[in-house]
Amino acid sequence: MPTQASGETPAAPPIAWRRKDLLGLEELTREEILTVLDQASGFKEISTRSIKKAPTLRGKVVLTLFYEPSTRTRASFSLAAQRLSADVQELDLDASSAKKGETLVDTARNLRAMGVDVFVIRHQQAGAPALLARSVDSSVINAGDGTHEHPTQGLLDLFTMREKLGNLKGRKVALVGDITHSRVARSNIWGLLKLGAEVGVVGPKTLIPGALKELGVRIHYHLDEVLGHYDVFNILRIQLER
Repeated sequence: MPTQASGETPAAPPIAWRRKDLLGLEELTREEILTVLDQASGFKEISTRSIKKAPTLRGKVVLTLFYEPSTRTRASFSLAAQRLSADVQELDLDASSAKKGETLVDTARNLRAMGVDVFVIRHQQAGAPALLARSVDSSVINAGDGTHEHPTQGLLDLFTMREKLGNLKGRKVALVGDITHSRVARSNIWGLLKLGAEVGVVGPKTLIPGALKELGVRIHYHLDEVLGHYDVFNILRIQLER
């Protein structure tokens, strides 16, 4: 059964999930985020079994559509879908009609006609997953779009912090590094704020958007000055490709 983090007021009872797509944490409510995290706690047990399978997605087809390079995200989505008994297809875009100029929407509509139930998409353009979600009746999961969001990485970070710290309300979390270009940072910030954490960012002025102050995010420019003031430091790499 899903478990509640120690000391956390439950989102009681867990809400029924009514969204077709997962496009970003900005659009999710606190209760929706907690529901996902609680369900993830229950599913985590699958990875400890000798046969790592559950029938949750039996009969469903999940297709990964990655317009940017990926190792961990792509592999983890494929493994997760397989462990939930889905049929998984990984489209090789270098060998697809996309190389001949076929648009994202046309590609997806053709694949939907073949029976794809869930698209997992990574794209260099912010908003591409939202465009796809409006264009097909399949579910769409954003695996990172430009500098916009990376919601599943944000949820994973929240899950890890919650396992280690329990209730995140009132906890102080700092994101360190290239905040301006990091979609992971944006998803973390939205998720942490909705769960009641105090959020700070640390880095050089050129890599921190000043507009974050409007969300109540604290801005720091020197890491050594804040090392004793936060419960968690999430270190982000420089996004050279952006």
